[in-house]
Amino acid sequence: MLRVACSVLDEVLAGLPHQPDVWGEGALFAFSGIDGATKTTSSFVGGLGPVVGSFVFHTGRQRVLEMQLPAPGMPRLVCGDVVGIAVLEHGEAVLAFAAWHTLVGVVPAAIHIQLRFSEGGPAEEAGGGAWVTADPSWGDAVVLCRSGDRVAISFGGSVELARKRAAAGLQEDPVGVARERLAFIRSVPRLGDAGRERLARKCASVMKVNVLGPEGRFVRRWSTPDRVPHRDQWLWDTVFHSWGMNHLDPELSWDLLASVLETQHDDGLITHQVGVAWEGPPITQPPLLAWGVWESYRHLRDRDRLAWALPRLEAYLQWDLDHRDSNGNGLLEWFIEGDPDCRSGESGMDNSPRFDQAVLLDSVDFSTYAAVDMACLAQVAAEVGQEDRARLWQERARRSRRAVHDLLWDEGAGFYFDRGLGDSALSGVAAVTGFLPLLLPDLPRERAGRLVAALEDPGRFAAPAPVPSVSLSDPSWGTDMWRGPMWVNTNLFVALGLARQGFAARAAALAEASIETVDRYYRSHGVIFEFFDSSDRLAPSRCDRKGPPAPAYDLRGKGDAVRDFHWSAALTLSLLLGGVETPALPA
Repeated sequence: MLRVACSVLDEVLAGLPHQPDVWGEGALFAFSGIDGATKTTSSFVGGLGPVVGSFVFHTGRQRVLEMQLPAPGMPRLVCGDVVGIAVLEHGEAVLAFAAWHTLVGVVPAAIHIQLRFSEGGPAEEAGGGAWVTADPSWGDAVVLCRSGDRVAISFGGSVELARKRAAAGLQEDPVGVARERLAFIRSVPRLGDAGRERLARKCASVMKVNVLGPEGRFVRRWSTPDRVPHRDQWLWDTVFHSWGMNHLDPELSWDLLASVLETQHDDGLITHQVGVAWEGPPITQPPLLAWGVWESYRHLRDRDRLAWALPRLEAYLQWDLDHRDSNGNGLLEWFIEGDPDCRSGESGMDNSPRFDQAVLLDSVDFSTYAAVDMACLAQVAAEVGQEDRARLWQERARRSRRAVHDLLWDEGAGFYFDRGLGDSALSGVAAVTGFLPLLLPDLPRERAGRLVAALEDPGRFAAPAPVPSVSLSDPSWGTDMWRGPMWVNTNLFVALGLARQGFAARAAALAEASIETVDRYYRSHGVIFEFFDSSDRLAPSRCDRKGPPAPAYDLRGKGDAVRDFHWSAALTLSLLLGGVETPALPA
C-alpha cells in the first residue's frame, strides 16, 4: 500500500481529481507564455526522461536532471510545467516552473537529485549546496541549488546569473507556484467521465506549454506546434491551436491568430514558418485564417477585431489567387520542392505520395480550403458592413467550389483527385484530401454518398484507426507521416464534412474513433502524438517519420513522431468539448 509522509500533493491538487497520472518519455516540460515572459532563444525547454523523476533539457549542450528514487514512485501529477511524484514511504516530490529560467520544488531528503550533462560528466559541486553545469561554447550555465527539502534549478547566460536565479528560487513557495501553474488546467470543463477528463486535462496541458510570450518579432502571445523540435510559429497549425483554445480562453485564441496576421508581408504573403528572429522561405500554408478569425468572432463577438483583420485576410487570400493559380482555371497549386522527404511543405502534407512525381497539381485540398476560407471572409466582411466585399468573396468562393466539382471529380472512381498541369490527367492518388469537398455546401448528394462509401470500404479507407492519409490500397501506404497514418486535423475536416452533408452518426463515430486513438496512446505512452498508424499495429513511437525510427528516443539523433504535438491536443480537446459542431462551417 502506498503511504506518503506529507500532503504536499493534496494541497497542490486541491480542486482536481486525485488519481494516478501518466509519465511519458518526451512529454514537454517548460514555462508557458500564459504565465509570463518566455525566451525561446535560450532553449531551456525540458522533456520527461525515460524513467519517473528524470528530465532532459534541450539546451545547446543537453542537460539531464535525475531524482534517484529510493522506492517506487507514482506520478500523481504530470503537466507541462508541474510534476508531482509520490514515493513509497518517503513522501512526495513536486517541481514547478516559477519563471522561464527557474524550476522550484520540494524534494524529500531521502530523494537524491542530481544535474549532469547528457554526455560529458556530472555537475561540478560549487559549495553552499550548489552544483553547476557551465558550457562556455554555448555561453550558458544551469545550476542546481538545494537547501533541505527545497530545490531550485536555473538557467543563465553565466554561472553567476544562474546561481543568483537559483538562490532566489529557493525563497519561492513551490506549492503556491505549482497551484498557480495549474489554474489553466482547472479551467477545463468537467465531462462526467474520469478517463475523458484526464485526457482533456492532458490536452490543455500540451496546449498551455506550447504557448509563448512576446519576444523578438512577436508583440503578443503566440503558439508553436511543439517547443521541441519545431519551436517556431506555423500558419495552419496556429489556426488549429486557436480552435481548441476557444473552449478555454477565447482572448488567448485571438492573440494566437493575430500574431500570425502581424507577420504579413507588404504584398499579402503570410509565410508558413516564422521564428522570433527569422522567417522561413517565401511559401505559405493551407488558407484557414479567415475561418479561424470567424470562429474567434463567434466566441468574442468583437467587430473591431474583425474590421482590423479584414484587409489582412483579403490581401492574404489575394496573394494565393495571384501566385498559386498559374493556369488561371480557378484551382490552386501547391509549391513543389526538391526534397523527396518534403515535396510540398507548403501543403502541410510534406511527404504525401500525391507529390512523388514532383509536378504542379491543381490541388483538391488547396482549392477546397480556399473556397471555405473565402466564404468565411465573406461573412467577416458582411458582419462589419462591407457588403460589396462580402459579395465579391462569396462569388469567388462559388467559383472555386464550381472548379473543384467540375475539374477534380472522377466519376468512375467516385472520388476527388488532384489534376496534373502538364497532361491535365487526374492523379489517381487516393488521399484523405479527396474527402475535403464534403466541407462544401453545394456538394451533389450522389457524390456525398459515394465518398461515404469510400470511407466505409475496408479496402480503401475503413482502417482500424481511420482515416488513413492515403488509401490502404495505394502501393505507397505505410506508417510514414502523410503516406498512410491517421492525423487528427484531417479527421476533424472529414467529420465536419460528414456532419454538413447530413451524415451525423458517421461524423460522431469518426470523432469518437479519433478521440479513442489519441486517448489509448496517451494512456500507454503519456504523450499526445503527432500522428498514428492507421492499421493500428504500431505505436506512434515506432512509426516511420521521413525514415525508420531510431532505436531509442533521441531528438538529437532523429526527429521521430513528435510528442505533445499541439494541434493533436487542441483538436482532440475541441472534439471532446464541442463535438463536430465546432469550428462552424460558413454558409
